[in-house]
Order: sequence, then C-alpha cells, then structure tokens
Amino acid sequence: MKTINKISFNDIESIPQLIKDFLNHRIEGFEENTFSLDNFRKQIHLKQQSFTAQQREVLYQVIQQQLSGLILSSKQKDNLHNLNAPNTFTITTGHQLNLFSGPVFFIYKILQTIKTCTYLKENFPDFNFVPVYWMASEDHDFAEINHFKTQNGYYEINEKSGGPVGRIPITDTFFISEFEKEFKDYVFGTELILMLKEAYKAGNTLTDAIKILVNRLFSEFGLLILDGDSKELKTEIKEVFKDELLHFSLQKISKQKVELLTAKYGKVQVNPREINLFYLSDTRDRIDFDGQQYIVVDKDIQFSQEQIINELENTPEKFSPNALMRPVYQEKILPNIAYIGGNAEIMYWLELKDYFSHINIPFPILIPRNSMLFLQEKTIKKIEKLDLKIEDFFQNFTTLTNYKILDDNAILKLLEEKENVLISNFSELKTVAETTEKSFGNMVKAEEVRQLKSFKRMKKRLLHAEKIKQNELLERLENLFLDVHPSKTWQERIYNFSVFFADQGYSWLETCLKEMVVQESKLIIVAI
Repeated sequence: MKTINKISFNDIESIPQLIKDFLNHRIEGFEENTFSLDNFRKQIHLKQQSFTAQQREVLYQVIQQQLSGLILSSKQKDNLHNLNAPNTFTITTGHQLNLFSGPVFFIYKILQTIKTCTYLKENFPDFNFVPVYWMASEDHDFAEINHFKTQNGYYEINEKSGGPVGRIPITDTFFISEFEKEFKDYVFGTELILMLKEAYKAGNTLTDAIKILVNRLFSEFGLLILDGDSKELKTEIKEVFKDELLHFSLQKISKQKVELLTAKYGKVQVNPREINLFYLSDTRDRIDFDGQQYIVVDKDIQFSQEQIINELENTPEKFSPNALMRPVYQEKILPNIAYIGGNAEIMYWLELKDYFSHINIPFPILIPRNSMLFLQEKTIKKIEKLDLKIEDFFQNFTTLTNYKILDDNAILKLLEEKENVLISNFSELKTVAETTEKSFGNMVKAEEVRQLKSFKRMKKRLLHAEKIKQNELLERLENLFLDVHPSKTWQERIYNFSVFFADQGYSWLETCLKEMVVQESKLIIVAI
C-alpha cells in the first residue's frame, strides 16, 4: 500500500462551504474551536476548571462497569485508571450502532481519535489524553443501522424495533452464513467471520455487539467505549434536562446562531425543537408541550409540569437526548476537549455554541474527520492513461467528461475562434452604434446576444454529437468514476471495513493510522 495524494478539503468541490469556512476561520466566534496547539492549551485549562473530581469518579465507575465483560488491554486499563486523574482529558468520536460497523468511515473516525491523543501527548507530556468512542445506543431509527455493504454483497438483519436500538436483542443471524460464503477464502476472512460470530451471537444486544467488535479492533490502541444509556450518567445532566423541559432553552438560546448560519449557508443541519428530549418506554418518542401538558408523541402518556419534573428526578434514565442535545450530554459527563466527526456532525455542533455558554459547559474543539480512499493500482493506471489525476474525480464530473470529450477538438477550436471574432466585431459595431439613435444601439446589442446564443447552441450540439461518436471514451470515464465513487458517492460511505481488512488484516488498520493527518482535514488516497 502506498499513499499517492492527500487533498485538502479546501480543494474538494463537494465539501460544504460551511466546513471550509470553519476550517479557515471565516466564521466569527469559532476561531478558538479549531485545531491548534494554542487552542488545545486553552481548552485543557477550561475543562480543568469545570470538570470535578466527583464527575470523574462517576465516569470511571460507569465505564469500568460497562467494559467489565470485555478483555481489556494494558493500555485500556491505564486509560481507564487515568480518568480519575485531574490531568486526564478525552478526545471523543461517536457513531450509530451500524451492523458490523456499517460504512468504513466508522473505522477512520475512531483511528483519527486515537492518533489525535498520541499527537497531544507528544505536545503536552504532562497530561493524559484518552480516546473515547461514544455509542449512539439510544437512537431509534433501526432502518439506518440494520445493514452493511461489501463489493459483492448486501447484508442486513431484521429485528423488532421502535425503542433504543442498543437494547434490541439479536435473533436473526442468517446474514453471518451469507457473509461467510463471500469471505471464507480471503487471507483474513476467517478472522472477520470469527469477529462477526462473536459480536452478533444470538442473545447479544446491538450495544453488546458493537462493544465486542470495537474492542476487538481497537483494544490495543487504548480506546475506551462509552454507552450514554445509563442512569448514573443521566443523573449528572438532570439540571440541564430540567431547564430544557421548563424553559425550552436550547431552541431559544441557539436561535440567533441558527438564523445566522441559515442566512449565510441556506439551511442548518438540524433545526432545534421546542423540547430536544425523548421519553423512553417500550419505544423512544418525542416529548412535546401543548401549553399545559407534556405529551409523549405517539403514546398515550401525558405529564403535568410537576409530574414530569418528578419523573426526571426519580428516573432520569427514561429521558433521552436528541441529536442536538446529545453533544451537550457528552460534554457534561466527559472531561472532553475535542470532538471528531463527519461534516454533517460538525455542522450541527456549530449551532450550539451560545447554548453551551448559557449552561456553563466549555464548547470543545471541533475536528472534521479525515476521509480515505483505497484504489486498485490498475484503476490508478487507467486514470493516468487518460491524462487525468484522481483529484479530478472529486470535482464536477460533468465538467470533467465534457472537457475530455472535447479535448483538442478542431471543430470546437474553430467555433471559439469565430465566436471571438464575432465578439470583437460587435464590440466595434456597438461603439459606433452608441453615437446614433438609442433604439439602433439596442438593436445591435440584441443581435449580438442572438448570434452568441447560436454559438452556444452549436457548442452544445457538438458536445452531444461527440459523446455519441466517442461513446467508448465516455463509458471508460463513467466506469472509472464508479471505481472511485461506488454507487456514485464516496467509497467510505458505501463499503464496510471488511472489504479492506480481508486482504490486509490488522496491518490495514496500522496503515490507516499511519497515514491519518490530525492537524488538517484531508482526503487521503492510497494505492492497494
């Protein structure tokens, strides 16, 4: 494996402008929440001042209990022990409980979290930095997580859903035998099959499964795994939840930031609700307020104000944060200084800056995660043979194909030459026309527009004709695009990690870790 390019997010057309502006310090008020050693130094101080020994002890006890059924590496044990020390901080990433980890970027964001901790330890040797994977176990959209895809297969499970997905017990294991057929002959196929069988054993919950899988992949790197579906942890955030129920603070306080981002970028990633909490019963349902009663949407459950506050006080585990409240919960219960996430995640975190100030929780450094692309050598050679670069496939593909189809086209050159002559002639004519009656000048301008439109139509028709004539080239370009973008999107959003692990095993993880860039957000392209 060989890295052949690392492309800055600034140079990729499809990266949202909001992310580019954030990285380039063009959004006022977020300069101290971007990646820099000075910002980390400030963040360490802020968290040191606000995170108590009591909070550390609760966190330590919860994680110790949650990981008690796993075999921990010495590095994990050290990291767990260090959580009680006032000079220890976490770097966190989070993700849904996708079947067998889902798309491969799940792996990349955890590896970047691990490497960021190593980088910070090298630069701040007096402090400890612990990588944490936050399991989104309380999500309830089972259809989003019940499948994964390889180059040759699509795998899914069918279970009864509606409540927090992490609590769903596994009964459907048919997909394992199908997976075994695809991977049994690979070098590390047996390892993958054993991982799958261990994690997705009938009777395990989906939380158990991801915990087992992630621990098997990352225990030697010292990664700790945290499940927010915990009474002890939710007890720590009761006052924030109470404020949300009584005063609808998140929506009110974030309103100005949401309006600012909407005005500049068109829309925000997630719109805050009046109440950004769910209620957990046999299902997970939104809490709404009708002016008098608190209503659990789609359930026959209602509370008066006094009743719902009593419910929160006595059973905080029944209250679940939505996508916008989850970052708040995370930062409340962790000594966290940075969050690593995908572009969509970072975009909704940005809405919350003012709300964090309102509830006196330090807003973390935000790090848009690296992306990775693994390409076969033969694909790279085909791209080079067409006198293209891989980065061309991350710009507008229609523009790229049009350029290649009409590259060095004699008819196009002649058309453009004659078009330029026309523009020059009309420029001269308009100058003279302006010296006479106004309507004549307007007629000359209109005639120029009419004739230039004809040239535009001719070039469009020429492109159409050349696409028919050069159908083979067009097909080669489209096939190469699909090699780079399976299912017409980024590779990391389609294929499961097993596609790459099957041939390389744990050395593939080491390669990913080695090539990760922690200081910048980049697309890393590796030849395999």
